[in-house]
Amino acid sequence: MKILIVEDEEKIAHFVQAGLKSEGYSVDWANNGEDGFFMLSESEYDMMILDLKLPKIDGMTLCNMARKSGKKIPIVMLTARDSVEDRVNGLDAGADDYITKPFSFEELLARIRALSRRYNIGSGSSKGLTIGPLEIATETHRVSRNGKEVKLSSTEFRLLKFLAENTHRVVSKSLILEKVWGFDFSPESNIVEVYINYLRDKIDKGNAEPLIHTVHGVGYRLCVSD
Repeated sequence: MKILIVEDEEKIAHFVQAGLKSEGYSVDWANNGEDGFFMLSESEYDMMILDLKLPKIDGMTLCNMARKSGKKIPIVMLTARDSVEDRVNGLDAGADDYITKPFSFEELLARIRALSRRYNIGSGSSKGLTIGPLEIATETHRVSRNGKEVKLSSTEFRLLKFLAENTHRVVSKSLILEKVWGFDFSPESNIVEVYINYLRDKIDKGNAEPLIHTVHGVGYRLCVSD
């Protein structure tokens, strides 16, 4: 999925952009409404995350311009304005959802996934990973084992996806920390072990054959048989 962020606050834009990229999304950024509308006109996007208070062309106007130009992509307004009137005006301008700052990135991801389902973005796409009875839809972030849906947090999904992309390979704790968490945790942290246990509870518990294996002293691997 390709997402356009139109946000003039650089720290927020970089935070959202980095987070979405770590989730596997393709992301472009414009720091004013004029550039945002140009990028929206020149490229095909699946979704736009739009701030209201923008230089050159404000977010409300840009939202209206996008709709009048025939763009039918979902639009999420991300703004510090939290009055009922502002939310109503944003939705009336053509936005599909409205999130106020400060916001939870987990909530933003959930809203993106919900809008993706509503607009059928990625439906029919072949993008996905299958490891025996485990199916991972990388665009919609849906996971199932033996046809039964498994609910995962965004961090659990990133970890599972990384293991799945390296099926049958042993990946070290340090590599998992780098690829899934970046460098926010020290090598001494037990965050990897904690989330591996979370995944085992959701993926393997109640099933005769485990898919997540520990290779003692080396790391972890995801495979059908050990």
